Amino acid sequence: MHVRIAAGASDEEAAAIAAALAEHVGESVEVYVGDDDEPLASHDGTAESEPSAERETDSASNTGAPQRDSTGSGRADDLEPTDRERRLRAEIADILEGGPEKYRDQLKDSEKLFVRDRLDLWFDGENSEFQFEDGRFAAFDDWHPDGTGEETDDRLPADGLITGGATFEGRDVHFMANDYTVKRGSMAKKGVEKFLRMQQRALKTGRPVFYLMDSSGGRIDQQTGFFANREGIGKYYYNHSMLSGRVPQVCVLYGPCIAGAAYTPVFADFTIMVEGMSAMAIASPRMVQMVTGEEIDLEELGGPQVHARESGSADLIAEDEEHARELVAQLITYLPDNSDEKPPQQEPTSPARSPEGIDAVVPQSPNKGYDMTDVIDRIVDSGTYFELRPDYGPEIITAYARIDGRPVGIVANQPAHRAGAIFPDAAEKAAEFVWKSDAFNIPLLYLCDTPGFMAGSQVEKEGILEQGKKMIYATSSATVPKQTVVVRKAYGAGIYAMGGPAYDPESVIGLPSGEIAIMGPEAAINAVYARKLSEIDDPEERERMERELREEYREDIDVHRMASEVVIDEIVPPSELRAELAARFAFYEDVEKSLPDKKHGTVL
Repeated sequence: MHVRIAAGASDEEAAAIAAALAEHVGESVEVYVGDDDEPLASHDGTAESEPSAERETDSASNTGAPQRDSTGSGRADDLEPTDRERRLRAEIADILEGGPEKYRDQLKDSEKLFVRDRLDLWFDGENSEFQFEDGRFAAFDDWHPDGTGEETDDRLPADGLITGGATFEGRDVHFMANDYTVKRGSMAKKGVEKFLRMQQRALKTGRPVFYLMDSSGGRIDQQTGFFANREGIGKYYYNHSMLSGRVPQVCVLYGPCIAGAAYTPVFADFTIMVEGMSAMAIASPRMVQMVTGEEIDLEELGGPQVHARESGSADLIAEDEEHARELVAQLITYLPDNSDEKPPQQEPTSPARSPEGIDAVVPQSPNKGYDMTDVIDRIVDSGTYFELRPDYGPEIITAYARIDGRPVGIVANQPAHRAGAIFPDAAEKAAEFVWKSDAFNIPLLYLCDTPGFMAGSQVEKEGILEQGKKMIYATSSATVPKQTVVVRKAYGAGIYAMGGPAYDPESVIGLPSGEIAIMGPEAAINAVYARKLSEIDDPEERERMERELREEYREDIDVHRMASEVVIDEIVPPSELRAELAARFAFYEDVEKSLPDKKHGTVL
């Protein structure tokens, strides 16, 4: 027998313990002191042994001796799992199989992963790990086989919803994922409770939440107990609202999300749909036909293109499941874990294109189109440009990127689309982007080149004033560092929405191509001098007069005049714009701003 006693025992004490135990158990006893590898005293059970003057070093003498367990108790560690544990492991293995086999087979036809394979894709790799699952045995008593081995359509493993914690690209996150093989991913009482617990825990931990959605909505035939309850499915959206702006909520859609299930994607801060696989709608095509008589398929009703181009509810469209994960891996690099933290910085890289070319990209004529991304590529770190909602309101670019390693949110007019005029959908997109960026402490860069808000009866019907108001409100209320660049034209209320001098930016920088005015030269001349010009009969004389008036007007709105009047802070050579912005974002990194003491505004 091996016995280990506390460090500090004397030789005599060790010998006495060895002798007493040997006599009691009738076998040899070796006494070890503290962490010593060799016994200090031993007794063979028949005669007392003196303390060892020289400790035995030959381990061969211990051959066949029982192995001590990790507690040092000397007892043999020869126990194995019991039948009780083996039964539990078999039950867990059964749960991990998911719903009925025929439904698992259907996933292959849709080229979709089984939900647990999807979790492996997300959380099994370098810097990513599945940590734990909560509620694996949810609804277990409602479906588990009674030992007959027969499988039925009533299998409800985990009640069709998996929740837990994981590490994703080095970041701890909460997650939920629907199991489409269980009642088409529908939600019922136990699954709803797991969902709510996951959200509530995220509020406590301040860590991001991933929603991997593939749900047909509430389980109608089991709605009692979860639909209208205080802690029922309606609480999802209350919790979404409480989490909003506190932690990033990211949703990926892998299938049709109908009715109540469709609200999680739109409540999330960022939503990604998978091409040819996902859809979301307030009602299914069958229900739409019943209510309205309209015949429409799910793709036309709520497919990725509908929500990326028309509704704006999808931020990005992924090509497949792997691409969806890649997009989220990129996105989360710009986001902090919660609103108390700053976004993560990375090592700076040079821009993809030389800043020396910025001035050549921007046309001198205010009416000539060009692609603003050609300017952005010369400002931001190479490989960091990450555009959101590119097909919705394309007259404004909303994107994350880095300048000298620091994350920034870019709001840029896009002259390549309808001259960069601000339409209602573009204003809505920009307002929401500014609001989210401010919530998560991401500094803002405005690149202004716009003739202003679009005019006309159609845009009035579409709410140009309402959406424009929201964009101006978001810009006004943002407390993160803001830098505004007048790239070329800044006409009308466009300069207000784009972070102009009146909107508390840290700096307003002009390029030599910049102009700031109530309206452009042509419109201004027509508004002020239309009658005078109409009285000139000679066409050549009238054209000469118009040209002189335009040039005079342009001198008045030129960026040099604005700098002279200290309307803007500085005019910089375009090739120095990146360095200027990097210096200013670094200088104002810790700027503190406050809003008036009030409950909240009334605009958004």
